[in-house]
Amino acid sequence: QVQLVEFGGGSVQAGGSLRLSCAASGYTLSRRCMGWFRQAPGKEREGVAAICTGGGTTYYADSVKGRFTISQDNAKNTLYLQMNSLQPEDTAMYYCAASPWVVGPLRGELYNDWGQGTQVTVSS
Repeated sequence: QVQLVEFGGGSVQAGGSLRLSCAASGYTLSRRCMGWFRQAPGKEREGVAAICTGGGTTYYADSVKGRFTISQDNAKNTLYLQMNSLQPEDTAMYYCAASPWVVGPLRGELYNDWGQGTQVTVSS
């Protein structure tokens, strides 16, 4: 099992930026995709961004495309999500996750390991 711990959440004003980090440990050899998901109170979990093996192919939800950038540092075994131009609708708990699949990279049900989450709050 992969252990995932998120860092970097916080409160910012609209238009601001945050960078989330996810440190991975334990058994990671089966990872094919790493993703960021978010869930706001009363709403369903949604895939935000993912990065997959075989060249670091990235995927983004339409709502964050052009504003968020997912990346990874293999040497540090760390996943990042750079979030720019944040808006109030981005407010949510953000989760890091790992999946053994390369299909459906933004489908949370295909991810096996999850972090504890980090809160992002964006004010107007």
